[in-house]
Amino acid sequence: MSADMTNGRLQQKQGLFQRLYDLTDLDAKPAPVSEGQAARRVHDVLAADDKRKRERFIPVTRFALLDRLTLPYLWPAGQAADARRFFRYLDYWRQQQYFALLLDLEQTYETFSPDSDLLMTRNFSDDDREALKHRVFEGVESLLQRANYERIDPTDVEMILTRDSHYGLDLNVDMKAFERIVIYYRGASNQKYERRNIRKFLRKEEFDVPIFQRLFIMFKLKPFEARVDEVMREKGCSRASAEKSVERARSHMPPGIADKNIYLKLFKNIPRTDVEMIFPNTEVRFRSFDKLRLGVTAGGGLGMGAFGAAGKIALLASNPIAAVGALAGLSGIAARQAMGFLNQKQRYMVVMAQNLYFHTMADNRGVILKIAARGAEEDVKEEMLLYSVLAKEKSTRADLPSIDLAIESYLSRTFGIKVDFEIDDALDRLIRDGIVIEKADGTFVTLPPAQAAKHIDEKWDQFLDHLPDPIPSEGYEVEGRNPPPAA
Repeated sequence: MSADMTNGRLQQKQGLFQRLYDLTDLDAKPAPVSEGQAARRVHDVLAADDKRKRERFIPVTRFALLDRLTLPYLWPAGQAADARRFFRYLDYWRQQQYFALLLDLEQTYETFSPDSDLLMTRNFSDDDREALKHRVFEGVESLLQRANYERIDPTDVEMILTRDSHYGLDLNVDMKAFERIVIYYRGASNQKYERRNIRKFLRKEEFDVPIFQRLFIMFKLKPFEARVDEVMREKGCSRASAEKSVERARSHMPPGIADKNIYLKLFKNIPRTDVEMIFPNTEVRFRSFDKLRLGVTAGGGLGMGAFGAAGKIALLASNPIAAVGALAGLSGIAARQAMGFLNQKQRYMVVMAQNLYFHTMADNRGVILKIAARGAEEDVKEEMLLYSVLAKEKSTRADLPSIDLAIESYLSRTFGIKVDFEIDDALDRLIRDGIVIEKADGTFVTLPPAQAAKHIDEKWDQFLDHLPDPIPSEGYEVEGRNPPPAA
């Protein structure tokens, strides 16, 4: 960022930032802030923004924000209790709106759910399933973005298919097996682990491992025949050979996985170097060190066994029993070395399964419910922070960058977190619900806390009166009905 751009942003923000500093310093009554101090704090925030990418996720509970935002000294006399009641109403109201979204999404996902125990009463054409599939992916991605998850491009090989592994595994994933795949994360940070250091006489030492605090994956496999056709084109082989190749590749997947279903998985604290673990078709391979170690021991064992058996085989004519015993011993050595390879791979599989067991948070429909709850919570936190400023400070749309910066600075000072606050989204929701009104000149008029709480109460009373009907269902009823005739 150039010096001229920085100075321009400082000049734009200094005035309002100095006034907003008192409104957002919520832990203690702030001391007066001079213009120079305000400028330095703005400069520090801008400099920090240039050094690292910040996430939109606010890693603080809405209850913690509620307590701090409603401290009595932060509001005019008597308004703190009203503000607290309004924030609680707003929390329930936002949760209810997300629940309405869930009813639509759950109805659509039921067709693709691998866990459903309900009777399917409708049949769907290929076009119907394609439209439903598109709605499932779009609906879930919308929830993820509202819950402040960040998207990972599935084609980003450097992010997904890494060589190093925290768990000491060499993993391989065939990304071509998926018809559609979506990967999101939230909370990229570091976690401390312990290991023994040979150089320090096997003493334990702490080290940081980059992790994703939350990692989401949603995928649908390509239909078997479609994948076979792709392999035939790629390798120029026969259909029979391509079918065997696809079957061999899918043998690494869990039993029961079907290409007609859409799978959703949510994990916690996944090391960034082991993202491959979350894929259903992960193949565990031997590391170079293990190949060398097993190769040396296998070669040495077989070599010594063959050398010892060579002399006895020469006595085949005089002592056939000894020769047969030598061959049996050599075969036993070879079998033992082969079992060594298989046991090592089995140990790798156990390591991966054990770690996935403790990293897994939810599957399929449970993922949708959890993400929707987190989306509502993120919305409420953003709205509480923004409302706490707009309700006390006369502002216009031109002041939004300064308000955004003041809120981010407060979160940094109070909780030590760097957040990319989504002020536009929070403002749009408050305007849509009638809490904030924007005049033609860009000035914002915000309902005071008591009136805002009453307004949400009235909207809640009218909610069921305006409840939309469920979306029209594709397909046709199975029982006693035939597909409708073509138009």
